[in-house]
Amino acid sequence: MKKLRIMTVCGFGLGSSMILKITLDGILKENNIQAETFCADSTTAVGESFDVVFTSRDMSQLFKNVNKPVVVIDNFLSKDEIRSKGLEVVQKAAAES
Repeated sequence: MKKLRIMTVCGFGLGSSMILKITLDGILKENNIQAETFCADSTTAVGESFDVVFTSRDMSQLFKNVNKPVVVIDNFLSKDEIRSKGLEVVQKAAAES
C-alpha cells in the first residue's frame, strides 16, 4: 500500500493551509493513518501530485476538473469538522491505494 499524499491549500500556501495541515496531522495520528501531508498555494496546487485535498470553499473551485477527492473545510481549527468531513474520505483513499 502506497503512502497517501494529502494536500492542504490556501491562497498563499503558508498561513491557513499550515494550520489545517497541523490539525489534520493530529487527526491522522490519532487514527493511525500514515500519510504525507503538505501545503500548497492556489497558483501551484492543481499541478501537484496528491491523493486527497483539503481546502476552503473558495479554493475548492480550483479543483472542479480534478478527479481526486476534495474536502471543503469551513473552520481550519475545528478538529471535529475536519474529522467528520475528511476522515472517511482519507480512509477510503488509503484503502484504494
